[in-house]
Amino acid sequence: MGPPAPPAIGGEPLRQTHLTGGANLLKRPTLGDIRSAHERILPYITRTPLHRYLALDDLVGGAEVYVKHENHQRLGAFKMRGGVNFMLKLPAEQRLRGVVTASTGNHGQSIAYAAGLFGVHAVIVVPEGANPGKVASMRALGGDVRFHGRDFDGSREEVERLSREEGYLYIHSANEPDLVEGVGTYGLEIMDDLPGVDAILVPVGAGSGVCGTAIAAKSINPDVEVIGVQSADAPATHRSWRTGEMATLEMGTIAEGLATGVGFEYTVGIMRDLLSDFVLVGDDEIERAVVLWIEHTRNLAEHAGAAALAGAISIREDLAGKTVVLVQSGGNLSLAHLRRALSRY
Repeated sequence: MGPPAPPAIGGEPLRQTHLTGGANLLKRPTLGDIRSAHERILPYITRTPLHRYLALDDLVGGAEVYVKHENHQRLGAFKMRGGVNFMLKLPAEQRLRGVVTASTGNHGQSIAYAAGLFGVHAVIVVPEGANPGKVASMRALGGDVRFHGRDFDGSREEVERLSREEGYLYIHSANEPDLVEGVGTYGLEIMDDLPGVDAILVPVGAGSGVCGTAIAAKSINPDVEVIGVQSADAPATHRSWRTGEMATLEMGTIAEGLATGVGFEYTVGIMRDLLSDFVLVGDDEIERAVVLWIEHTRNLAEHAGAAALAGAISIREDLAGKTVVLVQSGGNLSLAHLRRALSRY
């Protein structure tokens, strides 16, 4: 289990090392904030289904397994909830500056989509070799896509330069309360649809999704277990959660949405307060889970979207007899990655 969890939900904001807008403190969203965000963004997003799959029960130790299908969003991933919420709350004068962000794909699509809704110029910096389908989608949505760096963290450094030197408003993929507030709305939907849930497993990259889920779920029922799942080949957030010190680690995961090499104090602080556990799974387990999703649910999951199932299988003894929700966070898998997974499993 995780580290001791002291402060209450919605407690004091956390001091940051990577900030936007020059602020020194970032507010932690409350359940009320997430409810307001849900009303705000609902005209622009899909209220995704929560489906029961009997075929998954045996894989997860005899648990009663449900899936939250964020892969059914219009853009194929949960991130658009945060992007829309952020842009709706952005003052008109700041929209005129334009925005810039770093992304491996899904976050960038969400910002490009939301910016397009309100006529905001959005620069999306992606790593060299980024998923071509996601890049094409960002461009189709009106994003000004630029390549920089071999991974997400290299792209993020270029974003910081563009914000500093060219005046764009920097949208950080983790240290943004409005993003956490927006993506937390799927956690609210889970609790509305399945109030008796015992455990929710959520993929973790930088942590916005699991933080929003934990705030929403544990505000409604403090006994709900929220469990993060990250790739063992990109464990910086997990290490940061374990130790309380923000780690910078080498990474080499195939899971684009989990590929971050640093921990961020804002999201890690929320996770240390609210997560019941945080597990690591190997890329082989994640890739196998991509195939299991197709076989048992007839749904396509990208690697990050498959991580919750891989995590649940790895701790199935702990989940036996419980009502469990797996968050399928996205389905934007490239054909090359799909062919590889099917050839191996």
